[in-house]
Order: sequence, then C-alpha cells, then structure tokens
Amino acid sequence: MIVTILGTGLIGGSLAITLREKGVAERIIGVDNKPENLQRAIELNIIDEGASLEDAMLRSDLVVLAIPVDALLQVLPVIMDKVRPGQVIMDVGSTKEKILDLVAGHPNRGRFVAAHPMAGTEYSGPDAAIRNLFTHKTMVLCDVKNSDDDALEMVEDMVDKLQMRTVYMNAEEHDLHTAYVSHISHITSFALALTVLKKEKESGRIFELASGGFESTVRLAKSSPDMWVPIFKHNRHNVLDVLDEHINQLQQIKTLLEEEDYDAFYKLIQKSNKIRKILK
Repeated sequence: MIVTILGTGLIGGSLAITLREKGVAERIIGVDNKPENLQRAIELNIIDEGASLEDAMLRSDLVVLAIPVDALLQVLPVIMDKVRPGQVIMDVGSTKEKILDLVAGHPNRGRFVAAHPMAGTEYSGPDAAIRNLFTHKTMVLCDVKNSDDDALEMVEDMVDKLQMRTVYMNAEEHDLHTAYVSHISHITSFALALTVLKKEKESGRIFELASGGFESTVRLAKSSPDMWVPIFKHNRHNVLDVLDEHINQLQQIKTLLEEEDYDAFYKLIQKSNKIRKILK
C-alpha cells in the first residue's frame, strides 16, 4: 500500500523505515512544513518523495499524522473532510482526549484510528529516525469502537508487523496513565537539568563528574519543546495531578533529611524498590 507520513521526524521517520523494511508500504510519501526535513528524509531513504498534503491524500491508502499535538489539532479537521472511501487516517499523538473530541460526530469518524506508540528517544528530526524503534514496545489504540472494522484491522495488522504489543484504552484512561509513566518523566528531567544548570556554575565539572545515573536521568531534558509543550498543554489537568503527588513525595524526602530520620528514609527507599516487580 501507499503510506503518507505527515511529519518526518523521530516517530514518523522511524515508522517509515520500519514499514518499508517489513514490506507494509510499497511507497512512502512524506509531508512536512519544513522543506529541509523532506529533503533530508529523501537523502536518508526514509521516504520516496515529498508532496503537499492535498496531493498525498489523493494517492495514499494510509495517512499517519506524526506531528506535535497543536499542529495535529489544526490539520486533522481538514484531513477528515477529505478522506476518500477505504482510506485510513491514523495519528500517533501523545495525548488523546482533545483529538478524539475533535473528530467525534464527524461523518468520516470511522476512518480514523487513534494510536500512540510508547516509544521514542530524546532526539528529533529526520536524522533521529532509527530502525527497530518500535520492536517489542507497546502501541495504545484508543476508542476503537468508533473506528470502522476494516480501518482498525489495517492498523492492527500494521502493529503486528511492527512487532509491537497492542493495548486498548479509552482516551481518558490513556491521558491519565501517560501522565504518570511518560509525561512526569520528562518534567522531572527538565527540572533536574535546570537545577544542575542553576547550581553548578562550573559547567566543565558537570561533564567530568556526571556518571551513567545522572546521564540516564537527565537524558530526556534534551527533548524538543516543540513537541513537549503542546503535550503538557493538552494534558494539563492530568500532568498537574501527577505533579502534585510528585512534589508531595519530594517534600516528604526533604522533610526526612531535615529531621535526620534515616530509618524512615531507608523504609521509603525500600518501598520505592517495589517498582522492580512492575519494571523487570
């Protein structure tokens, strides 16, 4: 089939690479508001050609929206109005409630499948696209009861060929859980980076002393604000909820250190170790 990827960065580009390798797509068309991204994606053999959205829509069986949520919300109504019979539209956005509210009741709603691959790195742009980004990761499909059977089947078959695990949720569940397992990780990393940059005046010392633990914790602070500010914006209520709890936990740790209650501190860390049973 012919696949259009709207957004040729990390997720869109990695998806294009894998769809080609797995034989899912016989031709891949890229659409991007940055001409330099399209040119680079062609040079890297990520896409076969660049095109306008209108032209790509006319020729594609599957259109994948891999762009920041703000941009997605702007372009999705235009795309839904132009869906051809049998064509499938799929997004890979990190929030879902506002996206699905936007398409609710649209005459072509059945042609849309809301998806979120739980995969990524801290890098962006076509050069960030990599092979096997999605292998053995989780793909969340949301509110599938509102998608046409054949549209859902196409996406489910693609997910299987990507060697991903499929999880089904409604939009509200998705946005709540991703706030806890993904969005808070990024906020914590941004905050840690800002803390170190504020307190460590001699930047050279950071690089001399930083070990694997610091690097892995602060890695996400390299992530693009173009992608993450819209995510925080559109999942604001859930992010604020998880931030309240996170700040509460930090305050508890601070209090134990202030009071030099190391027995309680020991038990608190012991309690946190239970995460091993979940993340093996």
